[in-house]
Amino acid sequence: MISVVIADDQDLVRSGLALVLQARGLAVLAEVADGRHAIDAVRRTDADVVLMDIRMPVLDGIGATRELTRLGCRTKILMLTTYDLDEYVYDALRAGAAGFLLKATPPDVLAAGIRTVAAGDALLAPGITRRLIEEHISRPPPVRGVPTALVALTPREVHVLTEIARGKSNGEIASSLVVSEATVKTHVNHILAKLDLRGRVQAVVLAYETGLISPGR
Repeated sequence: MISVVIADDQDLVRSGLALVLQARGLAVLAEVADGRHAIDAVRRTDADVVLMDIRMPVLDGIGATRELTRLGCRTKILMLTTYDLDEYVYDALRAGAAGFLLKATPPDVLAAGIRTVAAGDALLAPGITRRLIEEHISRPPPVRGVPTALVALTPREVHVLTEIARGKSNGEIASSLVVSEATVKTHVNHILAKLDLRGRVQAVVLAYETGLISPGR
């Protein structure tokens, strides 16, 4: 059973989310009202996922995400907020979040999103990805060969990273390469380890920032 910590400064929101998730087979280990307590709860429970609001007292969700990333916690961070603001999305993903959803997300989609993030995949609300890339990520001209920041990768890993940046799932990448999904997952793990990245979202950001791929390609 996937375990979850809920961090939100509104009592009714926390209670409602807990009921929604428990009804869909997820275990809620803690409910907290600010980012500082979210950090404590994650370290205490070692939950699989923390649902993190952005606007909270004491320490906001982005600050808490940044601290959890610095601490190297294995818990995946899924931002859940009312505010569909680009600067929040970018800052959250830069801080180490694995995904970003809005509170208007239907309950079944939210539960599925938690499972997606717990499995190590990236998750963004529909419509956010392209806007994020085109408006907030620096876009150098496409480079020839492998960008300097990616020289640690093998040619196959560079290819896999390119496919990840294009939004392909592990299954889709496996089909195009004619290898098993487990092999692709191994490549992904090597990419994240070599580049010191927390997850697939940060890998996508780096692919665009280095010019490995550019919007529309």
